[in-house]
Amino acid sequence: MHFGSLLAAVASNLEARANNGHWLLRVEDIDPPREQPGATEKILAALEAYGFEWDGPTSFQSASRDAHEAAIKRLIDTGQAYPCGCSRRSLASAPHGPLGIIYPGTCRDGCNSGETALRVRTNDAEIAFIDGLQGRQSQRLESESGDFIILRRDGLVAYQLAVVVDDEMQGITDIVRGIDLMDSTPRQIWLQQLLGFTTPNYCHIPVAVNADGQKLSKNTGASGLSLDNIEATLVAALQALGQNPPPDLNRAAIAEIWQWAGAHWDIAVLELQEQLA
Repeated sequence: MHFGSLLAAVASNLEARANNGHWLLRVEDIDPPREQPGATEKILAALEAYGFEWDGPTSFQSASRDAHEAAIKRLIDTGQAYPCGCSRRSLASAPHGPLGIIYPGTCRDGCNSGETALRVRTNDAEIAFIDGLQGRQSQRLESESGDFIILRRDGLVAYQLAVVVDDEMQGITDIVRGIDLMDSTPRQIWLQQLLGFTTPNYCHIPVAVNADGQKLSKNTGASGLSLDNIEATLVAALQALGQNPPPDLNRAAIAEIWQWAGAHWDIAVLELQEQLA
């Protein structure tokens, strides 16, 4: 975990508690080539050290593979998904938009490649939702991103499909996450509609950025959370989230910090913001 992921965890936890909800912990471990040994254990240890408490047992996305495959089969059987043999190189000349490559539908009517991914069909109907902080959002998938991958050619389930299935299985009603994932939401809503799932409420908080204006992440060199000065770091997270904790709170015990945060939490101060300095 880094400071940016701490902000998302704090905001989602406090928003759940403020609404008498449950805060669930799910480890999204469906991409083994990118996983670092021991990373899950370090994340869980950091959450515990920072005083997070979650409801129920920790779930692991890899355990839902059968449910993911059942959803994929359903999309194939209804003609909503199809094999695609296109490589990144073959799509280099495809149109590009703000979301990246706009898939031109090359394999929609058939594919002769032996090694394929699976894509889900889209159309250009507007997919709109009201975000809890950012207001009305909309996207037309076919013209803005095109048909997207739900099963990679290496056999791994794609993020968009996996989270939709897992959210439905866990009965997720509200999702609080960083605004960097906003563009994924219409694709997830589309899958929810195709599969007959319930669409949760979404709330996208602004993300923390570095001195160059880049989102804090492993790719931009964000350092891991320190376990040496936890109280001050937790208070700094509350400050970054606009909660204005009192100056002496970082000398309080972890439990007292959480108690103060729960009593004063106000997510509305983040409305219409995209970045946190």
